[in-house]
Amino acid sequence: MAAREPRAPITRVRDDRTWRIGSDADVAWIKEGTSTGTAITAAIPPMFAAYATLDLAESWDEEEQQRHDQVLLALLSEHSAPQSWWLGYLDTGADDIVFPDAPTVVLYTGWRYVLVEAGSQQAGTWRHSDAGTFWKGALPNLMFPADRAWLVSTLWDDAWTYVGGSAALVAGLRRHPVLQTHVRVVDVGHDVKFTP
Repeated sequence: MAAREPRAPITRVRDDRTWRIGSDADVAWIKEGTSTGTAITAAIPPMFAAYATLDLAESWDEEEQQRHDQVLLALLSEHSAPQSWWLGYLDTGADDIVFPDAPTVVLYTGWRYVLVEAGSQQAGTWRHSDAGTFWKGALPNLMFPADRAWLVSTLWDDAWTYVGGSAALVAGLRRHPVLQTHVRVVDVGHDVKFTP
């Protein structure tokens, strides 16, 4: 029996560059590590040193939202080696998923994401807060670096972003003047919906 040729990666073009579209294999570690419920593990596998949530404010104007997004991206970049990031855009039917004709991956409770291998610059520029993303900002709904040093996930039905990463990353979120009043440090087993 002849060996099967490896499949060519699925790609899409944007900004005069070719970007690799992710597959279920690229998010299998998230799928296998999360479970339904109200703990942080509903969005983040229990494999990180520290966990937090970042409250999202419906009352923020566009400038406040952009400042929040820029600070978060800067802190994530500080806590990453130079490498690609995976960006996931949740297909809600209304939000901009950046590559509408790309195949999707399924996570959590059956939600479909367009997953793209790109970087922090694309995370901050590919989608605009006025492009149907409502009040949750312009950042991708899911982000993690290639080495999986951290994971950031904003679920469709929650008013916060979940973060798992190093203790230094979570401490950086807590210390930053733009984010500190919105950060809640959580433990793996605690109910994030009711953590003070």
